[in-house]
Amino acid sequence: MNHVAIDLGGRESQICVRGGDGQILQEERRPTLGLQRYLATLEPARVVLETCAEAFMVAEWARSAGHHVTVVPASLVRALGVGSRGIKNDVRDARNLSEASCRMQQLPSVHIPRAASRELKSLCTLRDSLVTSRTKLINSARGWLRGQAIGRVKPGSADSFTQRLRALWRQKTGGDLAPALQRHALSIDVLTEQMLAAEQELQDFARADATCRRLMTVPGVGPLVAVRFFCSIDDVSRFSSAHALQSYIGLTPGEDSSSDKRRPTGITKAGTPRVRWLLQQAAWVAWRFYKNDPIVQWAEGVAQRRGRKIAATALARKLAGIMFAVWRDGTAYQRTRATHDSTETAEVAA
Repeated sequence: MNHVAIDLGGRESQICVRGGDGQILQEERRPTLGLQRYLATLEPARVVLETCAEAFMVAEWARSAGHHVTVVPASLVRALGVGSRGIKNDVRDARNLSEASCRMQQLPSVHIPRAASRELKSLCTLRDSLVTSRTKLINSARGWLRGQAIGRVKPGSADSFTQRLRALWRQKTGGDLAPALQRHALSIDVLTEQMLAAEQELQDFARADATCRRLMTVPGVGPLVAVRFFCSIDDVSRFSSAHALQSYIGLTPGEDSSSDKRRPTGITKAGTPRVRWLLQQAAWVAWRFYKNDPIVQWAEGVAQRRGRKIAATALARKLAGIMFAVWRDGTAYQRTRATHDSTETAEVAA
């Protein structure tokens, strides 16, 4: 079997093909968007890619053409010789990837998500960018008001910020917003409208999907949390246990030990930061609105010993484990089984 290494680029990609004996058979540069046609012309081979924005799409093209695909984690490519000795170019990178593929039969690969999961994750990311843009505009408007000694906008939802902004301006000046501030307010209104439309799209998906509906039976888990968790995990069967999934998300404690010294550290923060952040927000929601639920009462006990912040992180980890079980078993959340694992440790560092 040949080994086809592709150093992907936004416009063009470098290809290096080696035979089973390690000899270079072909080297060339092709447009990235033309790789689908190129891969379809090859005999079944092992295609090796480095993780990047285009990697999963090209991996899907290679799989559909009958190739075995490996997407090497970005954290590993340096160890494979990419960029070694301070020299990094596309030709050398493709050669090093193809050589590593020849040498290592079990070359590590990241999980290649389904096309539907990638599309759903893109929708979540685009919605997040709208939220981030609106937040920046709101903060800059607040700063401008402080600089002009106008005062502070009353607390409230970000969706109604411009209404409170205009009310404050009328109260202080008796007129319409200043032109600079008016532009900001109009931009915030447009972003709010589009953000609500994006949220509605995700909510519609969550209500239509059976797995997401089951995930939303877990305390504190709403449509946005369920959809982001669903598309990020993609395939729950790739995790052997709830602990493996919690570790993948980065909610398990780390360790910094040597010789006879053992020192636990804070959570590893591995995996997707957005999923971890959403689970922690879900934990706070559960704590506020599901006070009589067994898992929240369990968290209250942790809080008495370790404090509320550490307890909230521990609760987020437990929510991830429960969501794993709900998805794996195809059942809804059951309060009577929520705290059956009495051996689970609460020693989660903030």
